[in-house]
Amino acid sequence: MFFKDIHIRIRLFFVIVIILFLVIIGKVVYIQVFEYDKLKELSSDLWSRNLPVEGNRGIIYDRNSVILADNVTTTSLVLIPNQIKEKDRAIKELSKILGISEEEMSKHVNKKTSIERVHPEGRRLSFDIADKISALNLEGVYLIKESKRNYPYDKNLSHVLGYVGIDNQGLSGLELQYNEYLTGEYGSIKYFSDAKGNKLKLSEIYEQPQDGVNMMLTINNEIQMSVERELDNAVMKYNAEKALSIVMDPNSGEILAMSSRPNFSPSNYKKYTIEEINRNLPIWMNYEPGSTFKIITLATALEENLVDLEKEHFYDGGSVRVANAKIKCWKKGGHGDQTFLQVVENSCNLGVNTATHTNLKKML
Repeated sequence: MFFKDIHIRIRLFFVIVIILFLVIIGKVVYIQVFEYDKLKELSSDLWSRNLPVEGNRGIIYDRNSVILADNVTTTSLVLIPNQIKEKDRAIKELSKILGISEEEMSKHVNKKTSIERVHPEGRRLSFDIADKISALNLEGVYLIKESKRNYPYDKNLSHVLGYVGIDNQGLSGLELQYNEYLTGEYGSIKYFSDAKGNKLKLSEIYEQPQDGVNMMLTINNEIQMSVERELDNAVMKYNAEKALSIVMDPNSGEILAMSSRPNFSPSNYKKYTIEEINRNLPIWMNYEPGSTFKIITLATALEENLVDLEKEHFYDGGSVRVANAKIKCWKKGGHGDQTFLQVVENSCNLGVNTATHTNLKKML
């Protein structure tokens, strides 16, 4: 009886061991097969680091594919503080090259972070400065590719195009209005490091950035340049404080050119006042149409067959009284007898007023 109980206990023990063994195998299989991707991603986050690579901002073209806004390649300074072994040298040399104090540079070099972007002094550096930094051969000091907005025609169309900030974000004009589409997506250079931040000798992984969407405008750059030239001439000739111009295709309503004075250089927007860079006068400023509206008044009269341009005459004596108001012609003494075609040619205030009055009277 005693030996029989021992055999039962031994068998029960082996059954329990086998069950536990199967559970462990099942858990391992589950982790390796079903949880593999999740756990791999979590572990990768612990020892992988990304150096950001910026995508190019979308190019802006005129209607004939002339480039109005594009990008030039620059570099920016990024530090991996834990990898910098020669910290004192790094602080001294980098502060000298960037033109900042050693105290300020020390904050970047000794910052408790995995990746430190030196901002704004280390952003979008010239090639000369980038070459000096590269020549230092300092561990933990990296130069990464970034793009800088470029406007080939400088001040031309500046208020329409707008400008971008240090992070390539649109701040005014079309750059702001369509920033969501023009902005690219970041890629990265992924490298691997241990818990202390030391770089491991493993192959780096490059994730390509995505460029922003290109944009084509209705603007005709040849017409735009003509408008810019004539506005400059007008300002110089009349010493004007402001000048503005819009060229529109009357058949489609498309804007072919738009500009105003004062204008600004989008690449150097910080040198201008807020009013100069943020006010697109042709669509912002209130301005009386004046004599330009006369053609609309006469066109309406012609459309309704109320006035004959060549057969009907009007005598301009220099002034006319309407109700309690006295309307004067811009020409002292008036234009005398004239056809309504001459009224248009002479931009006669009284003739157009008469056409308007006749138009309303007959329509009523």
